[in-house]
Amino acid sequence: MGLLRITPQLAIDESEVAVQFIHASGPGGQNVNKVATAVQLRFDAAHSPSLPEDVRVRLLKLAGRRASAAGEIVIVARSFRTQGRNRGDALQRLLELIRRATQKPGPRHPTRPTRASVERRLAVKQKRSAAKRQRGKVLEQ
Repeated sequence: MGLLRITPQLAIDESEVAVQFIHASGPGGQNVNKVATAVQLRFDAAHSPSLPEDVRVRLLKLAGRRASAAGEIVIVARSFRTQGRNRGDALQRLLELIRRATQKPGPRHPTRPTRASVERRLAVKQKRSAAKRQRGKVLEQ
């Protein structure tokens, strides 16, 4: 097995990536029921020895729903009609996700809302408050 180069400083071993071929859903005639062209790629990010800890944390956060509770990232590719192209697509998506996780976010600079935006917000609140006041009980005299 070879190394999958992510950045000049970071690479993961191909053996860390498990690829499984599954039946694709959707249209495709008889072919879709016979040939498993969709790809399910699994990468155990939580236990990967190749990833530095900060990259691991950002990767699992970036992966969102694609990451399981155990820290395994699952990518499903079914765009193409061949196993090879779907496998390449899934691998490319994984590498791009890891590449994005290697970039450190910039420092956050606190900002203040402009006076105009504060005034607009308060005006909308007053209008909504007045509308809700109108819905109150009718006082009988």
